[in-house]
Amino acid sequence: MCTKNPKQQEHVAPPMALAGIGLGLGAAPCPVRTKLLLCAALGFALGVVATVSLMGSSAAAAALPGGALAGLFFPSPPAAPANPSAGVGHAQQTQEATRPPPMIRSQPPPPPPVGTGSNGISRAPPPPPTAGEEAGPRTADVSRGSGSGIIDNDDELMALAASAPREPAAGAPKKVAFLFLTRWDLPMAPLWDKFFAGHRGLYTVYVHSDPAFNGSEPEEGSAFHRRRIPSKEVKWGHISMVEAERRLLAHALLDDHSNARFVLLSESHVPLFDFPTVYSYLLNSTEVFLESYDQPGATGRGRYSRRMSPLVTAAQWRKGSQWFDLDRGLAADVVADAVYFPLFRRFCRRSCYADEHYLPTFLNVRRPPSAGANRSLTWVDWSHGGPHPARFTRMEVTVDFLRWLRGGTTCTYNGRTTTVCFLFARKFLPNSLTRFLRFAPKVMGFG
Repeated sequence: MCTKNPKQQEHVAPPMALAGIGLGLGAAPCPVRTKLLLCAALGFALGVVATVSLMGSSAAAAALPGGALAGLFFPSPPAAPANPSAGVGHAQQTQEATRPPPMIRSQPPPPPPVGTGSNGISRAPPPPPTAGEEAGPRTADVSRGSGSGIIDNDDELMALAASAPREPAAGAPKKVAFLFLTRWDLPMAPLWDKFFAGHRGLYTVYVHSDPAFNGSEPEEGSAFHRRRIPSKEVKWGHISMVEAERRLLAHALLDDHSNARFVLLSESHVPLFDFPTVYSYLLNSTEVFLESYDQPGATGRGRYSRRMSPLVTAAQWRKGSQWFDLDRGLAADVVADAVYFPLFRRFCRRSCYADEHYLPTFLNVRRPPSAGANRSLTWVDWSHGGPHPARFTRMEVTVDFLRWLRGGTTCTYNGRTTTVCFLFARKFLPNSLTRFLRFAPKVMGFG
């Protein structure tokens, strides 16, 4: 028994087949095995010839029936470019052609400055309500203290504010604007935050502090968060005090047309009642609360300057506390005043103390006596005498004292006698805050 070598058989078979082709015509009959080898060799030769013919005539294949379908199953590779860079450029063009075109959007107008409303005054999106507060309309930022996006030129600001509506916006809840005229920070802010809590949409807050003040911003949940207006330096007893008051009024008039009452406060003020009581008291009043009285002597009529005549006569000269509550109409008159304020700025100097005389005299000249209650809503202790009222420390704040402030006097409100005469009090030192936070829920009805 022998073993066949397939390799050897592969190389030997073709010559044998060719020889068989030449001898097969005249040779004697061959064994069966020889015939099978001849047939295999003939089929192999015919297959080789057909394959070479097909590969050498691609054009002819395309002309044959069904040749157009050849590309569907055997696509030919793309022709090589003349140079490599041309191929890269073509690939990039193909990629760009297949990529969807970029979406073309019309450019929106530039957004207004942060905190700017439709009237051009600082507005910004209101912060979300803090826990326990209902969401509602509320004015947002008026300033960062830098004046960016806000008119900080007083003449331009007053001219713009003079054109603001003289009546509160119809169809919206009326608001009380709380105007804080401060030196630096607001040590009583935690107490005021408890006072404002839960009444968003019924009040606005504006703070005028020294422009050099760079203290930290109140937290976002605070009513004082980002509520500073562009401010200028204020000197005690100087006309700059009145300028700051007019600045606060102008921003409040422009910032929110729903502001109906305007209350001036300081950093040492505290509320004596809860917010609903204060709000109702102010909005339902038929009068404004501003002292305006004639006081003989050196600290009253003695401060009048004859150079103010004839615009302001000695008989029209008045005095009063600077802590006021005005309605929207009177506030608009104050910022629009281009007659009396320049007169006071020119002639009310040194010991004149414009903050005690400008508004009382202006009210006396511009409105009938019945328009004002001739009293302030802020309780202050002047019993010690001198140019400054008494200050109260922590130990002086007691439950009995607070109850006396809330109902220890009588006055007239809308023609009726009442014991609710003072809604606020000052001057309380910062160390008294803890006492107020402790007694507010029990005595003042909030916190």
